[in-house]
This record gives sequence, C-alpha cells and structure tokens, in this order.
Amino acid sequence: MLSGVTLVNRAGTMVLPFLALFLTQERGAAATESGYGLLAFAVGSLLAAPVSGRLADRYSPRRVMELSLLSSGLAVLLLPLAPGLWGFAGAVLLWSMLAEAFRPASLAAVSSAVPAEDRRAAFALNRLAINLGMSIGPALGGFLTALSFRWLFWIDAATSVAAALLLFLFGGAREPATESAGDDGAAPAAPSPRPRFTAALRDRRMVYLLLGAMPVAAVFFQHIGAMPLHLVRDLGFSPAFFGMLFTVNTLLIVLTEVPLNLAMSHWSHASSLVLGSSFVAVGFGALAFARSAPAVVATVVVWTVGEMILFPSLSAAVADLAPPGGMGAAMGLYQLAFATAFLVGPWAGIALMDQAGPAAPWIASFVAGLIAALLFRRLR
Repeated sequence: MLSGVTLVNRAGTMVLPFLALFLTQERGAAATESGYGLLAFAVGSLLAAPVSGRLADRYSPRRVMELSLLSSGLAVLLLPLAPGLWGFAGAVLLWSMLAEAFRPASLAAVSSAVPAEDRRAAFALNRLAINLGMSIGPALGGFLTALSFRWLFWIDAATSVAAALLLFLFGGAREPATESAGDDGAAPAAPSPRPRFTAALRDRRMVYLLLGAMPVAAVFFQHIGAMPLHLVRDLGFSPAFFGMLFTVNTLLIVLTEVPLNLAMSHWSHASSLVLGSSFVAVGFGALAFARSAPAVVATVVVWTVGEMILFPSLSAAVADLAPPGGMGAAMGLYQLAFATAFLVGPWAGIALMDQAGPAAPWIASFVAGLIAALLFRRLR
C-alpha cells in the first residue's frame, strides 16, 4: 500500500523537474534567478524534515503522510498565481514544507514494515514505485509544456490529492507509531528519555554517514538544477528530450533495482555506498564531454546504476542506526542532510555553469562524488 500511494503521487511529479525552465521560459527570469526557486524548495525541505520525523514518531507516519499529500496538492495550485520572483519563491517555500513532510514519514513507515534484514530490498521496492511514477510524470510534462506550463501544476495537484485519498480509504487502521515486539513476543523496550532528534545526532556513526551522503546527494540533484539548463539552453536539446531521460532512468530502475539490491543484500553498507557514489560521480562528470543524444543517454545510464546502489543502502544504514522509538526522527535527520545538499547543489551548479562555463559543474560533480566515496570507504 505504501508503494502504491507513492506510485500515484510520483506519477504526477511534473513541477519540480521543470521549475527552472518554467522560471526562465514562462516568467523570463535569468538562469541564476531560476536557481532561487530550487533554493526555496530546498529551504522548505530543510525546515520540514525534523518536524515531520518528530510528528511521525508521536502520532504515526500515516497521519503525517495523509496531511502532507492533501495540503501540498492544494498548495501547488498557488504557484502559477504567485506574483513576481520573490512571491513565487515564497509560494515554493510553503509548497516544499508541506510536500517534503511526506518523505521522513514514508521512510519511517517502510522501515517499520519489515525486519531489519529486509530493509534494503524494501527501500528498493519503494524506490521502484517512486521511479515508475517518475517515468510517467516528467516525460508527460515535457510534452505538456508545449501546450501550457499550467498543466504541470494541475496534474501535480490532482495526483497528490488522489494519493491522499487512496491512503485514507485503503491504508488500514491508524495506529500510533510504536517499536515492533521482539521475536519472543516480548514488549518493546521503552524509548530513550533523551530527545529523539538529539539521540540520533549523538551517534557519531550517523553523523559521519550523513556527512558523507551530502556531497554525492548534491551531485545527484544536478538532474533538476544545472542539467536541464545545460541540455536545453547550451546543447540545444528539446524539453521533451530532457523529459525522456527520466523515462530512461526510471525504466532501468523498475527493471533492475530490486533484483540488484537483493543480490547485494549481503554486502556491507560501506561497500555499496562506495560503489554507488563512484558511479554517480562518473555519470555526472561525463556530461562535461557528452554532446550527442546517445552520449547524454549513456551518462544517465551510468549515474542511474549508482543511484540504484547508493540510495537503498543509505536508507537501510540510517534505519539500522535509528535510536529506539526514534525511527521517524532518524529519517527526519536523513532528510535534513538531503535537504542541505539540495539547498547547495542545484543553485551552486547553475551558478558555477554561468560563471565558469558549461563544463564546470560536471567536473565539480566528479570531484564531489569521489570525495563521498572516499568518506564512505572509512565507514564502519
């Protein structure tokens, strides 16, 4: 059910991938100014992460997910009505806070639904739903931009509300978040009296893991930052071609991610994270040299392999390190790290491209991805 809800929601994901193009082509903003929309989204995600995780622990992940889906579906309709660049950025900030509250709650729900040894495969299944939906939304959005950008906002809103109704009607009983009982049927251990978000932060392994994740996450987010501008503005590809790249990415994930993670389930987290980061570094770094459509598609294939290995392993590692009674808080901290990367990555990539040339963000991406791999190599 969690994966089904995620699939419906992600099938309408159209606004965020085309946010920079909407601001430059529809609103007439400069390339650097278009980064402010992504920056506002990142700030909203940053603010939502700890709150969502804490609410998921207190009330249940499902309640947080329902509220996030419904409210964000309504909020996205306000974006094309917002006046001026700063008014639009403010509307994006509100939308992001509501939409990104879904992520920590969803990760906590998946973590609690399966035994620890099955988490990597469970996260791969959840990502399959995400990416199957993403094979539909951005690809369709690329064609809808030829009609009107407003279609993107309407469909994004409709699928968010539909996902909320699906979870509300068929999600089962609404129970508060609790720790699972042990194999012997004994009651779960009492949660730590320490504040849960602080408890996760006090684990040096958790902090090291998330510090290593941020550079490679900043690289990955170039696919909605510098990458669309590089391909459409600098290399002359159409928005439809950019949308088709999401289909290539997501079809690979749909076909291979779950079997791949099942086959790698005996690997250590460190080994998986090093390999995944290396593929992401090489894939995005190769965009400095790719000029033809087949070459661009090849770079997407490379970083997609890295994505399939990296992110289920990261989620499983965070879940394994979560403090008792604080799965939502741990996932909120995880989302906080990704929001920080999103805050810096897309905006920095666009700025670097405008200031130092079209190859600069991809060389920097290669270096940042390798730094993450070196950090993960020391993970114990």
